[in-house]
Amino acid sequence: MFRELHEITISHTKNIVNTPSSIDDDLLLFDKFEDVPLPTEPKRMQCLFVALCIDGQAQYTVDTNEYKVVKGDLIIITDGQVVGNYLLSPNCKGVAIMASDDFFHEILKEVHEISQLFLLTHTNPVLHLNKETMDKFCVSFGNIKKSVDNKEHHFRREVVLSMLKTLIYELGNEIWNVQRINEKKNTRAESIFANFIGLVEKNFRVERRVGWYAEKLCITPKYLSETVKLVSKKTPNDWIDSYVTLEIRVLLKNSSKSIKEIASDLNFPTQSFLGKYFKEHVGLSPSQYRKK
Repeated sequence: MFRELHEITISHTKNIVNTPSSIDDDLLLFDKFEDVPLPTEPKRMQCLFVALCIDGQAQYTVDTNEYKVVKGDLIIITDGQVVGNYLLSPNCKGVAIMASDDFFHEILKEVHEISQLFLLTHTNPVLHLNKETMDKFCVSFGNIKKSVDNKEHHFRREVVLSMLKTLIYELGNEIWNVQRINEKKNTRAESIFANFIGLVEKNFRVERRVGWYAEKLCITPKYLSETVKLVSKKTPNDWIDSYVTLEIRVLLKNSSKSIKEIASDLNFPTQSFLGKYFKEHVGLSPSQYRKK
């Protein structure tokens, strides 16, 4: 019998764990791996999850694929992926960060290329760090946690955003190096997916037709759809819609542009059309989202 797939959100996680290291429902830090309430049965992530294994071992599944991590392994699970079968060895130690999509894209709003790299972790969700990079990550995590916990600081959120941006640049460099090394090993399907994501990132503001992207990649829309679904478990339309809705969210929260101006910027024929599109994908109207 079909069972509804439950979601992992920062809000729900805060209700079941006792940790003061958070900013609203946007950011949650764990300095003890064992406190992270990841599930033993499949649940869908509704946030970005980044964790570093400092000692011991852990295993889990992402989109039904099983992964085992050891000391020095960095785990990256992105919004929408299904995680389950979470197990830790008794001596497992590590740190973890959960960030909402809005918060993550607030960090990335002036950062180029990085979001594409993080999306490509769908095919490489475990990254091994050398000792120097692992130590740097732990120091950065500790400093970020101190800033998150300093609730008297008037610019706490802004300071944390800045520190996380620096950390993400460092991780982005590691991911980029791995991608560069693996380029020759990539299957044709993985290469098509990477090229598709690159095209979407550059063109989603003006082009949302799957056929257009297929034409640019010199393949049929059917083959593009089958390939993207095979590699990422999402359709091309899912990826395009994800980019568009996240851009609308960022503009609504971080700019003074009117909804009509945002509709024009993103090539929607009318403000009303954008409103229907946004509500269908986010569950709120643009004005409701801006006020929340």
